[in-house]
Amino acid sequence: MRRRLAAGVPSEQMEKGTGKNQNTRLCFLASLSAFFWFLLLYFHFVVLGRTTTDESLKLRPPVTDSLRLQPDPVVSSYSNPTPVTSVLQIEKQPPKTNQPQEKEKIPFMRALRTIENKSDPCGGRYIYVHDLPSRFNEDMLKECKSLSLWTNMCKFTTNAGLGPPLENVEGVFSNTGWYATNQFAVDVIFGNRMKQYDCLTRDSSLAAAIFVPFYAGFDIARYLWGHNISRRDAASRDLVDWLMKRPEWGIMGGKDHFLVAGRITWDFRRLSDEESDWGNKLLFLPAAKNMSMLVVESSPWNANDFGIPYPTYFHPAKDADVFIWQDRMRKLERKWLFSFAGAPRPDNPKSIRGQIINECRNSKVGKLLECDFGESKCHSPSSIMQMFQSSLFCLQPQGDSYTRRSAFDSMLAGCIPVFFHPGSAYTQYTWHLPKDYTKYSVFIPEDDIRKGNVSIEERLSQISPEQVKIMREEVIGLIPRLVYADPRSKLETLKDAFDVSVQAVIDKVTKLRRDIIEGRTDDNFIEENSWKYALLDEGQREVGPHEWDPFFSKPKDGADSGDSSAEAAKNSWKNEQRDHS
Repeated sequence: MRRRLAAGVPSEQMEKGTGKNQNTRLCFLASLSAFFWFLLLYFHFVVLGRTTTDESLKLRPPVTDSLRLQPDPVVSSYSNPTPVTSVLQIEKQPPKTNQPQEKEKIPFMRALRTIENKSDPCGGRYIYVHDLPSRFNEDMLKECKSLSLWTNMCKFTTNAGLGPPLENVEGVFSNTGWYATNQFAVDVIFGNRMKQYDCLTRDSSLAAAIFVPFYAGFDIARYLWGHNISRRDAASRDLVDWLMKRPEWGIMGGKDHFLVAGRITWDFRRLSDEESDWGNKLLFLPAAKNMSMLVVESSPWNANDFGIPYPTYFHPAKDADVFIWQDRMRKLERKWLFSFAGAPRPDNPKSIRGQIINECRNSKVGKLLECDFGESKCHSPSSIMQMFQSSLFCLQPQGDSYTRRSAFDSMLAGCIPVFFHPGSAYTQYTWHLPKDYTKYSVFIPEDDIRKGNVSIEERLSQISPEQVKIMREEVIGLIPRLVYADPRSKLETLKDAFDVSVQAVIDKVTKLRRDIIEGRTDDNFIEENSWKYALLDEGQREVGPHEWDPFFSKPKDGADSGDSSAEAAKNSWKNEQRDHS
């Protein structure tokens, strides 16, 4: 009966219920489909679109104000031919702070980071040497007879530039390590020492400095007499053209490059294009002004050259050679109060050599070794060194230019130098000599001698024996850093003139790089006062009036001081064979 009741439900009511349920399901499905398509479109246009944009930004290199330059710098290897961004361009951009990621773009950062690697003994000391065509160096040695008008330089280029060995016949030298070294042989000596440098690298991106093995002194020596200015300038111009095409040059525009010339700066500073003017224009070429040039005499008024010692006759092969020599110089009996080796300069009215020679002749405690053309004891290293070893003080007036090789020979002998012009040593060899010149030398102004205001004998006699001993010990202690070790060997603990020079160049380049990174500039730098900057104390940047200003003042007629200096360079060639420099 219940079934019947159920079956008896009117069909009309069942149709109404079924239709209602179907409509509900259709609405639900339509809503679900619409929501699905909404999600699909949202995901495609919003999420995927933003992700694609982000990825494209990640792939694009960051652009910063200080490095808005193309192409990107190459830091992995300078041998890569890809062009590099010049740091000189980077310097022009306003500096940014607290953005270490920008430093990554600076090409020399890899070299600076080697300093931080304490496990690397060469960290911060790597040197890259340009592989120059042989015409810039070795070919000159093959034509050694042409290197000097008056001297056959072939014998002086032997033994890695040291010259023939000196026999110790009179017992003045040591039994080994002494050579008849020419005073202008630093080009080849320095170049051969560089070949033995313990931190050479073939990866210039690691280099603290870049060496250019151009024999600049030998080059100009060939053409100073009887050749036109085109011939004199040819090799220098070719060198600069070659360097400027190298990727290494573009990193700092040559400011990390250095070369060595064993002649005085005036041989490379021709002021005009007159055929009668002296020397070549190497140091005045725009590109070369960025390089550092190491010469045996630098200009007080220019910033791109630096003084290094003349070579002496002593070239130790090991530390013991130096220590034995120093001990021997301490124990010597010195019978002369002062001595002088040199020739007068009758053609130069400003020279004080005439007065010095007269005082030596008239003094019972002074010794004179006169130099002149022809056979002279000034050509005998044994005679020169013997006199210096017998003297407490050695007089070192100007030669034809400010400096003399004799100053270094005398200090090698433990003789206290007496200078009469600050340009003879104090403003020249600031890398190798103490800033406090009173520790190792005596200064007597030229004018005091010229006017007869001072007796050299009286002035030196006033220095107490105790003070003389202290000063002589200072001089003897300087010997290692004033001599060039034998390029075929290596000193263990001592730093010679080469080591001191290379480290000074590295320090200079490192400071410049750090200044670039920090955005520091020296807008107040006055190149005409270049000689003053090397005398500043640590941390000082500004120069002012100095007691030596009268020695370096420009002529009142407005002429360039280089005029007289170039004439002095010319005279030095004429007197090269007469005088012990």
